[in-house]
Amino acid sequence: MNHANSRAILLIGLFGSIALAGCAGMDRRESNTATGAAIGGVAGAILTEGSPAGAAVGAVVGGVVGHEIDPKRK
Repeated sequence: MNHANSRAILLIGLFGSIALAGCAGMDRRESNTATGAAIGGVAGAILTEGSPAGAAVGAVVGGVVGHEIDPKRK
């Protein structure tokens, strides 16, 4: 992985963390969606070696998975 890809992954993680800081007023489902999107975006970027398309697809998939997680379901 080159320096530009490392920087891109770091920036994605940083902006994801900042975005998650704004989750204070969200309900549990919205918070799960945002968290899933952030984790999916970082994972997508890592798995595709910094590809913006990979990060975008990862964020969408992570957001959907996070939205479907129900902490009250047993």
